[in-house]
Amino acid sequence: MKRVFLIVLDSVGAGALPDAALYGDEGANTLAHTIEGGNPSLPNMAAMGLGAIPTIPYAVPQDAAGAFGRAMEVSAGKDTTTGHWEISGVTLPKAFPTFPDGFPPEVIQAFEKAIGRKSLGNYASSGTTILDELGEEHLKTGFPIVYTSADSVFQIAANESIVPVAQLYQWCEAARKILTGDYAVGRVIARPFVGEKAGAFTRTPHRKDFSLDPTGLTILDALVAAGFYTYGVGKIEDIFNYRGLTDSIHAAGNAACMQEWLLSMQKDFEGLVFVNLVDTDMIYGHRRDVQGYAASLAAFDVELGKAKAMAREGDLILITADHGCDPTFHGTDHTREHAPILAWTPGMRGLIDLGTRTSFADIAATIAELFGLKERFGAQSFAAMLQH
Repeated sequence: MKRVFLIVLDSVGAGALPDAALYGDEGANTLAHTIEGGNPSLPNMAAMGLGAIPTIPYAVPQDAAGAFGRAMEVSAGKDTTTGHWEISGVTLPKAFPTFPDGFPPEVIQAFEKAIGRKSLGNYASSGTTILDELGEEHLKTGFPIVYTSADSVFQIAANESIVPVAQLYQWCEAARKILTGDYAVGRVIARPFVGEKAGAFTRTPHRKDFSLDPTGLTILDALVAAGFYTYGVGKIEDIFNYRGLTDSIHAAGNAACMQEWLLSMQKDFEGLVFVNLVDTDMIYGHRRDVQGYAASLAAFDVELGKAKAMAREGDLILITADHGCDPTFHGTDHTREHAPILAWTPGMRGLIDLGTRTSFADIAATIAELFGLKERFGAQSFAAMLQH
């Protein structure tokens, strides 16, 4: 292969993992329940073998061509950073810490000292809910809103009319330095918003994540070291803290990210384009919006059709997910699920069953083998199966 386009459909899980009960997620199946509840039109994914993945109820066309399968997550947890790192070859034996009851006083006090003012909140909440609860007080005091969720995150919200985005980013950098050791959350997230009163606050596209560096070698690192091009689209630069990226663009939202993906297909390079499509998770999964989730998948499928039409000999389109976020499930948290795998190259004939992979890192191992690299990240490549 000369070019690999790795697309992560954020949260589009393919059924509960064997250990899902440990996370309260037994019975979750993001893809199946979205298909059943939202009836999205997904002809291009279907043509790659979507409905042949176990538990996914979608018709398989007679002329389907592609490789299909699913992968189990080895790492503990079910968050974005953990899933993406394992896809890239880094497996975590211990989950990132979470703070469902808020952060301890020593963390908040250190943060307030660093920014020179008090803070509001410090509890787990939906990002839109907490703005309605504390947004007006924030406008009166100028104190930032600190909150978390079921994920390993320290989120800081501030209204752009009183806290410039650059200043909010500085506050996040200060928090990132404080959140180490037992408090080392996966991400510190800047959540700028606008609006003047409860019910009218809206978050802006200026969100920015401040992540930890990956704790091991990633496929991005290996490709760059070997002289290949790597391009991160969307949240990739945040998730990997810019490491292992030749180039990146923080396009906001699926439409913009898909446009950048298609634009990258017009360029001449050898290497990897790594795309995160976040809307399924952030806008629809956490909000438990089945119809919106289904529509988002259908919109992706249209762009997938365009990408397949643009693909050249030596291209591989590889689709997966980082965790689940079943829009029909209880609560608003991610769900512990298999990641689907769909792969396609021009000229591929018939369907190839990749089976149930024992690690998300099989994707990193596969990409490494396709580019002639020695790294396998403790995983098993399925590169040879793609070339049958």
